[in-house]
Amino acid sequence: MFGIFKKKTAYGELLTLKITGMHCTSCSMSIDGVLEELPGVIEASTSYARAEVKVVFDMNMISRQNILDKLKTLEYTFSEVV
Repeated sequence: MFGIFKKKTAYGELLTLKITGMHCTSCSMSIDGVLEELPGVIEASTSYARAEVKVVFDMNMISRQNILDKLKTLEYTFSEVV
């Protein structure tokens, strides 16, 4: 609404998602690879142990929805952490 709930980093916006369906650490590396290929994604860090991914992105180049849409093409289920 007024940007109150948007999390910002020194480099861009931060999107944190919970993941279900990962089977191993290779799954987390695959997710990072897919996300980091998207223009506007600065960094993706997926943790198998915590079952979450943190994505730092430039909102002038890519939207949250674009990131979520790309993740929907994978075999995992994601839910945004508020």
